[in-house]
Order: sequence, then C-alpha cells, then structure tokens
Amino acid sequence: MIMLTVTATEASRRFSDLLDAIEAGETIVITRGNRSIAEIGPARRRTGVDLRAVLVGTAPPDDAFEADIAEAVGHLAVDEGDPWAAA
Repeated sequence: MIMLTVTATEASRRFSDLLDAIEAGETIVITRGNRSIAEIGPARRRTGVDLRAVLVGTAPPDDAFEADIAEAVGHLAVDEGDPWAAA
C-alpha cells in the first residue's frame, strides 16, 4: 500500500490530484501542524456478503411491517412549496 502525506493546505490546493491518487490505490494522510488529522483511502466495495453479515441475527419483518411503513409515510409533511417565499 502506497501512503502519501500532505498538509491540509496542500490537500485543498491539490484535491483533484489527490482523488486521482486515491482512485489508483494510494492512501493519503493529511496533516495540520505536524499532526495527522485524516487518512483518506480508496472506498471499500460493498457486497451482498457485507449486508448479510450486518443482518445476521436480525429478525425478518413481521406481517405488520408494510402497514407500519404506510402509517409512517402518512405522517410525512406534504410539500407546501417554497418555505422562503414569504421571507
């Protein structure tokens, strides 16, 4: 794994270049005042295996699930237009 260290100022100035490096597999460490404050690396590709691992032990939806969702949606506010129009 290639790791590149840059200052926060440099990161802001070269952000597009840093994204290209990250896309190529590099990890970027961003520093401020000689302290590491962030580490940015390639996004991990999510799969069905990840979802399955998260849902292990979770009970499937019961028969009332669809009705519960419909009730919750019914409580959502209706779009009333631009809230700033009268401001």
